[in-house]
Amino acid sequence: MKAKQDSPGVYLPPPLIYVVIFFIALWLQIILPIDKHIFNTTWTQVTGTTLIVIAFGVFLIRSLWQFFRTRNTIITALPANSLQTSGIYSLTRNPMYLGLVLLYTGIACFAGNWWNFILLPVLIIIIQQYIIRREEQYLSRKFGQQFTNYKKKVRRWI
Repeated sequence: MKAKQDSPGVYLPPPLIYVVIFFIALWLQIILPIDKHIFNTTWTQVTGTTLIVIAFGVFLIRSLWQFFRTRNTIITALPANSLQTSGIYSLTRNPMYLGLVLLYTGIACFAGNWWNFILLPVLIIIIQQYIIRREEQYLSRKFGQQFTNYKKKVRRWI
């Protein structure tokens, strides 16, 4: 009989959570519309573009590249091969989730929907409680004192 592998136990892909909340916000705009004229400005377009560029350029590409280089998995239902503590992971323990929040917010600027911003705290709470909490419990089990020391040096978000 094959032994069960330890993992964070997050079986729903985290990007899917961002997408679902985004579409719930679009649906809410249809049934409970909020005036969105403020989004039709150059300022919101520049803000959205800036957030998207930062999301990809600073957080997502760098963190994914680091996982690729170290042959670690980004699939949250699988066990980690190593603890990431250098590069972008020396600035934030969760650069992928932070990058996805920035990407979500940037796209929300273009979507012109207040509901995306209203639901943003809900999204962050879901990510924090359902994903990050489980991942941190798993990393603590797997890497022990090494993860504890890392948590003392690097903040969860930024």
